[in-house]
Amino acid sequence: MDNKRIYLSLSQQSGFEQEYIQKALETNWITSGGPNVNDFENQLQNYFGDEFFLTALNSGTSAIHLALILLGVKTGDEVICQTMTFSASANPILYQGAIPIFVDSEPETWNISPEFLEIAIKDRIKKGKKPKAIITVHLYGNPYKVDEIHDIAARYDIPIIEDSAEALGSTYKGKKCGTFGTFGIFSFNGNKIITTSSGGALISSSNESKEKAIFFATQSKDAAVHYQHSEIGYNYRMSNVCAGIGLGQIKVLENNIAARRKNHIFYKDLFDSIKIVTLFEVLNEDYFSNYWLNAILIEPNLEKNINNETLRIAFEKADIESRPLWKPMHLQPIFMKYPYYGNKIAEGLFKKGLCLPSGSNLTIEDKNRIKEVITTFFSV
Repeated sequence: MDNKRIYLSLSQQSGFEQEYIQKALETNWITSGGPNVNDFENQLQNYFGDEFFLTALNSGTSAIHLALILLGVKTGDEVICQTMTFSASANPILYQGAIPIFVDSEPETWNISPEFLEIAIKDRIKKGKKPKAIITVHLYGNPYKVDEIHDIAARYDIPIIEDSAEALGSTYKGKKCGTFGTFGIFSFNGNKIITTSSGGALISSSNESKEKAIFFATQSKDAAVHYQHSEIGYNYRMSNVCAGIGLGQIKVLENNIAARRKNHIFYKDLFDSIKIVTLFEVLNEDYFSNYWLNAILIEPNLEKNINNETLRIAFEKADIESRPLWKPMHLQPIFMKYPYYGNKIAEGLFKKGLCLPSGSNLTIEDKNRIKEVITTFFSV
């Protein structure tokens, strides 16, 4: 048996990257921007459609930050953010000196609750602070309740930044995630569906927004022969070398999505007869998930010492990586002082949840090892 460590979501080379990386080296274009970056943006635009404009950046976090800037978020403004997410969704709010307002999950998609979103909006308006933006998240690749959330946002005229860092390839009613909001963002970190080693992208519906994002991402250089700056700028542009990796990776995007969805079927079959385990799945046929990460909820059995942490430890003993769900932002030390609206749904998910190995390159041998751990653990 192959005893190599099985990781949660490991990057996988497509075999096409070297051609583009070599081109960058041969042309000595090994800095930010360049032909590979332009080509990568064009490939992404082809994927999403000509009505959308993509800006390649050095991270998904940078994309969220630029989206906030483009929406005019400033010091003292309030921005609503889904609490069940990675900290990168919320950190850029603080970069702008703004105030995060956290909203709970709903139990069906684990994403932002329409009920508590509207409660939060009404209460903030009542307090004299209408939120400047809403950051939504497609958790682990599963779309949020798009119609309900966007209806609420439209009713109060609040723009949405759609955090699709984990949802490249996921759709809602046939429309790609990342294209519903005023801005959408993607991550190409090493653990995502495709990678540029590190990187991200901002998606918008206007070329004007793209050009302004590039302006900010390249240190806000004014049109002058000398370096002149009238606005604060950032070093956020994707590198030409990283974009070369992305050009190789995008060729296998559909294959990677298919592999992740096949992993989901493996887990669905595995947990079908284990009644104390609930596998995280899409709500209905309107939702299509890339199943970037497969996650479960375990009803604890104190008598048998069964819970999410004891399963995580059992996996670790077999050299298999698993991980708790995202700890909600309103429970994080850096964010605990900020307002939260909800009913502890996200907290309950965190207490019972576990993310399972879901890489596109899981082998049959890997799955057999995972199955052995799970079968042994729940047969106690």
